[in-house]
Amino acid sequence: MARFEGIIPAVTTPFTADDQVDVAALKENIEQLIEAGVHGFVATGTMGEAGSLTREERALVVRSVVEAADGRVPVTVGVSSGSARQSLEYADDGKDAGAQYVMSLPPLGYRADADEVVAFYAELATCGLPVMAYNNPEASGVDLPAALVARIYDEVDGVVAVKECSGDTRRIPALLHLDGDLDVIVGGDDWALEGFAAGAGAWITGVGVLAPRECVELYDAVRNNDLATAREVYRRLLPVARFDMTSKLVQYFKAAQDAVGFNGGPTRAPRLPLKPEEVAALDAALAILREPAAV
Repeated sequence: MARFEGIIPAVTTPFTADDQVDVAALKENIEQLIEAGVHGFVATGTMGEAGSLTREERALVVRSVVEAADGRVPVTVGVSSGSARQSLEYADDGKDAGAQYVMSLPPLGYRADADEVVAFYAELATCGLPVMAYNNPEASGVDLPAALVARIYDEVDGVVAVKECSGDTRRIPALLHLDGDLDVIVGGDDWALEGFAAGAGAWITGVGVLAPRECVELYDAVRNNDLATAREVYRRLLPVARFDMTSKLVQYFKAAQDAVGFNGGPTRAPRLPLKPEEVAALDAALAILREPAAV
């Protein structure tokens, strides 16, 4: 039985005017997303500005998401860091906060070889929660091809899933054809339809924080073999979803949240507000998202 299914937004972290974690706004976002039909959450990932949060703030965010979810959907905690020790500390905090899973890139800031990557996940797995390996070479500097994912899965008890965000759709079937019951999750917003069509069971999504109903509609259409509907929903989603694969994804999606009725708000330094031409590009993408369906 798959542990990860459907639409799993990687939630943003709202801040107050005095730059504190806005727990009330975060919980309000979670409630709206659940009402829209999402199937889980990732907290303290890239979208959550985890690298800009203190350890205490990260724990607060995870605890707040868990409390707001209230057992209705599972919560995964992002624990990526530059060392196994630090990631394990974040994982322990997430476990204490009530999260069900942990997700991590390979060690940040270091081009680890295969043995080091396996050792990293082996240490992380001692947290006692099921672990999702996260392949995003652009973010970590280390690629996890299918053969290495297979080795991690075979050698590390506790690794149960992989979030694949290389952008290469061919990776999805390669991972699905490995022995065992590894959950394969698409991790890039601008190839979600391709990932689902290839067989991914879930989508960890940035655009899902602002267009959850459309993301759920896309997932349901693919499950129901309704390709015409899936293509039309995807056509409307793609212009804004493409911002996910940019360095300013957090700024774009927080601004879009504000535009559609969620709590986005400011980001933390070194992120700066969007420039006028970037705001115009986002507005144009949101206009396409708002178009009535053609089917």
